[in-house]
Amino acid sequence: MTSIFRTVMGQDFDRLHPQLQRRFSVGLSTGEACTGQGVMHRIWHGGPWLKPFLTLGATRNILVPRTGRNVPFTIENVPYVDSYGRETVTFVRTFDLPGRPRRFDAQMVLSPKGDRILDYLGTHQHLATDLHFTAEPDGSLLIRSGEHRFREGPVDVRVPELIGATAQVRESYDDDAARFRIQVQVVNRYFGPLFGYEGSFKATYTAIQRCGVRPGLRPVREESRA
Repeated sequence: MTSIFRTVMGQDFDRLHPQLQRRFSVGLSTGEACTGQGVMHRIWHGGPWLKPFLTLGATRNILVPRTGRNVPFTIENVPYVDSYGRETVTFVRTFDLPGRPRRFDAQMVLSPKGDRILDYLGTHQHLATDLHFTAEPDGSLLIRSGEHRFREGPVDVRVPELIGATAQVRESYDDDAARFRIQVQVVNRYFGPLFGYEGSFKATYTAIQRCGVRPGLRPVREESRA
C-alpha cells in the first residue's frame, strides 16, 4: 500500500521536495496524520457581488466569506476509511477570523481508476471536483482542479463554466524558514479571480492510532458517486 497521492502521481512524486513527500504520504499505509499550524498572510475575494455566494457556501463550510491579513489557521490532514470503504484524507482548514472561526472542508479519495484525486467539498459533499497533481521543477507541488459536479439525491449535474471556477494550489517548502508555503487562487473563466489565500505553516505528524478522527472532522453526509 502507498498513499493516495503517491499512487496518483507515480514517479513524479519522487520529484517533490522531501518535506512535501512526507506531508503527502499521510495515509493508512504510513499510519500518520498531519496537522499544519500557521498564518494566512492574506485572504482575498473578487468583487462585492461575490459576497452572497460566499456566504451561502460558508453554511456548508465551502470557501470563506471574510477577507483578512495575518489570520491564524490550522489544516488537518487525517486519513480514515469512509462509509463506502474508501481511504479518505481530510483537508479541513480552520481560519481564526474575527468574530468566529471559519472552516473550509474537503475530503480527498482516489478515483476508481487511480488516475486522479476526487475532492469532495463541504459538510455534505454536495460538490465534487477532479484534482490533478504535478511536481514542479523546484520541487513544489501544483494542484489544478478539473470538472466540477453537483450531487444531491438523484441530481448529478456538471457545473457550467459560467458559474464554475478553476482552482490552482501551489504548495512548497521553504528550507530557510523551515515552513511550508501555500498559495491558492480560484478563477472563473468569464469573471476573473474569485477567491484565494496565501500563507505559511509548520507541520507536525501524529500516529492515527493515537489521535484518531476527532468529532466533527468527518462530513455530515458522504457521497458515493465518483
